[in-house]
Amino acid sequence: MSLTDEEFREEYKPLQVPAHYAEAITQKQKVIFALAQIGSGTAGDVIVQLEKLEAGKLDNHLKTATKHILVSLFEQGHITGGDHDGGLHFNLSKITSENSGSVDPHNLAPGLD
Repeated sequence: MSLTDEEFREEYKPLQVPAHYAEAITQKQKVIFALAQIGSGTAGDVIVQLEKLEAGKLDNHLKTATKHILVSLFEQGHITGGDHDGGLHFNLSKITSENSGSVDPHNLAPGLD
């Protein structure tokens, strides 16, 4: 199945972490927000964070959808993951430290200055 240009842009647009957690955000956004809060972890870790965010009233549908959402984001390349201690750990791969290098503008390719 091929995607139209618009469908492709929607499917593979950069991942954005919601600024805050709210009832109105989608399930996918809730999972992304919870993963951002813990940094990295398993689907179970994300569910625990979601339960904290929902004040103990987490919807069972969201519990069951969490792993599917994380695996889907992983397969699309939006998040990274790896096998640790027999479980798949997910990570947003956020840059947490500033770049310490520098750029010499004279060595840039033409048109990049």
